[in-house]
This record gives sequence, C-alpha cells and structure tokens, in this order.
Amino acid sequence: MYLKKIDGPRAVTLPNGKVMSRADLPSETTRRWVASRKAAVVRAVTNGLITQDEALERYSLSEEEFSQWVQAVANHGEKALKTTSAQVYRQL
Repeated sequence: MYLKKIDGPRAVTLPNGKVMSRADLPSETTRRWVASRKAAVVRAVTNGLITQDEALERYSLSEEEFSQWVQAVANHGEKALKTTSAQVYRQL
C-alpha cells in the first residue's frame, strides 16, 4: 500500500473520542456546501488535522467565509451552519 507523504497528521482524535482522518474531509472539488461538510472542515481545522491556510487553499474559501463558519459553530453549534438556521438566527 502506498501512502502519499503529507505534512501534519493523517488522523486526529476528536474530544468526543471519535477519530477523524483526512478521508473524512469533503472532496477538494466541493462546490455545494451543506452544513455537514462545513462542520467537517471546521472540526478538522480546530482539532489540528489541517491548517486554516490549507483549508482555505484546498476549498477556495475566503478568510471571511471560513471565519463566519467558525464563529457560527462557536456561538450556536454545528446546527448554525444550516442556511435555514442562519435565517432564524438573523431574525432574533
């Protein structure tokens, strides 16, 4: 089996005890961002699986967009990444 050389860990253990690997990340060609994919990228960055710069480059995200994802998760949990939920939070 051939393993591609990468910088950083191949997998990390999340605070809930689950293991997250690079295989759990969305495809680099992702264009439709559903809440679960956003959450996976935020989890990967916050737990050290990939760096923020790597995530921004890999998924063609702006710093502002990614910061909004992180802020939403920090303030309201992963459910806040749903677009319908964002509309509800804005009305409050």
